[in-house]
Amino acid sequence: MSNLYGDYNQKIDYVFKVVLIGDSAVGKSQLLARFARNEFSVDSKATIGVEFQTKTLAIDHKTVKAQIWDTAGQERYRAVTSAYYRGAVGAMLVYDVTKRQSFDHMARWLEELRGHADKNIVIMLIGNKCDLGSLRAVPIEDAQEFAQRENLFFMETSALEATNVETAFLTVLTEIYRIISKKSLTANEDESGGNLGLLKGTRIIVPSQEQNSAGKSGCCLSL
Repeated sequence: MSNLYGDYNQKIDYVFKVVLIGDSAVGKSQLLARFARNEFSVDSKATIGVEFQTKTLAIDHKTVKAQIWDTAGQERYRAVTSAYYRGAVGAMLVYDVTKRQSFDHMARWLEELRGHADKNIVIMLIGNKCDLGSLRAVPIEDAQEFAQRENLFFMETSALEATNVETAFLTVLTEIYRIISKKSLTANEDESGGNLGLLKGTRIIVPSQEQNSAGKSGCCLSL
């Protein structure tokens, strides 16, 4: 058993707020349900307003509570959810691989996110419903190009088949932890007059058994 999941009796070392954003019906709530509770509901209804769920896990022997906010994609709720970007250290930018329009709206969602969130926020572009390969309307190459241009992580997922879902969330959370840890280390070095030039971060990709099943659905794992 890996140490991904923390003991709930442990003290919480970090709380990371992550927001799920994107058009309505792209599967944001299903991704959250799959990650937080390992559930998938075929009768999922549109999210009204904003709701969040938490999951506690261990990263580098630290107990991290992930607070995942599910923001409604409908335009009429944008004024409500915009306030919830504040304080977020991570974001999942979700589109439906079978709906080109949901991908075309990613630039607008990203602009809004960057207008409200911290400049160092960790962002992953998520192409959901990659199990529906025969209905694909967004080529993987288009998403990869967009992610590379905007300096985003990228992964395709299937909430239905649980493909890459945990890997996507853990990649974002681990990268957040790396950045926060680096800031803390930098502050300590600064106080002691150390050489800050030695602090160079490296990207961490969390290994997962899901990688073995990614190929079956024609899902792209990551850049």
